[in-house]
Amino acid sequence: MNRKQSIRIILLVVLCAFAFSAQAQRRNQRYEEYIERYSPLAVEQMRVHKIPASITLAQGLLESGAGYSELARKSNNHFGIKCGGRWSGPSVRHDDDARQECFRAYGNPVESYEDHSLFLKRGARYAFLFDLDITDYKGWARGLKKAGYATDPSYANRLITIVEDYELYKYDRARQRGGAYVPRVENIVINPHQVYLANDLAYVVARRGDTFESIGKEFDISARKLIRYNDLHKDYTLADGDVIYLHAKKKKASKNYIVHVVKDGDSMHSISQTYGIRLKNLYKMNRKDAEYVPEVGDRLRLR
Repeated sequence: MNRKQSIRIILLVVLCAFAFSAQAQRRNQRYEEYIERYSPLAVEQMRVHKIPASITLAQGLLESGAGYSELARKSNNHFGIKCGGRWSGPSVRHDDDARQECFRAYGNPVESYEDHSLFLKRGARYAFLFDLDITDYKGWARGLKKAGYATDPSYANRLITIVEDYELYKYDRARQRGGAYVPRVENIVINPHQVYLANDLAYVVARRGDTFESIGKEFDISARKLIRYNDLHKDYTLADGDVIYLHAKKKKASKNYIVHVVKDGDSMHSISQTYGIRLKNLYKMNRKDAEYVPEVGDRLRLR
């Protein structure tokens, strides 16, 4: 190898490293946390309503400021959906294009994700989008702007940028064949798990025959992570009814839960699963060691 070739290779390596660094710098930690937390909900909506998970996540990130907007924090509205003439549910007032506009309010993010899907499916102006391939996130992004979902002239480009910067297209696990929706063979789930939410964390309820590997394959999460997230060990056999979180649990319960009074059959692990608290933090909050066994009537702090 001559000197010119060596210099050329070195420059190429430097440029690749610079490009990788620039990509990493573009990534926002809040965005990545949001994606980890809500991607299972977006995938579930895609399976049920045939809306690309990448688009749902990108809209959620953009409209809610990765879950930190006032509408998202106080009203669980992750998609900036206004009340409209048909809305009869809870609402809040918020300044947007005009002062004190009416926006929909939800009991939790799951309701917001479901209503977002129904909002698109039931809106005549969005009907043409469902003729697009489930993997055509660019077509969906441009179609949403064309249909008037947002007034921002750069709305489509912003969605596309988010999808590509955070590789959200990997959540679109389906393809079109002959005009009919056909899941990829390797990703077919005959009876998918319903996704629930506790402590703002997605979880599923295990069924007979489930394993960490089978649940992990369904939600694109490694079995090792599921075991760690749920304070279990690799030799544990899942039982019907076990709560399995799809993300790392939190250090304390949500604000609605301060104290738990131990009931018959409770264990420190079952309590930690009920409230989405890391087991070690539950012990630490209550100044208990690993030898402690809760007794009926004990009062345990949750936050």
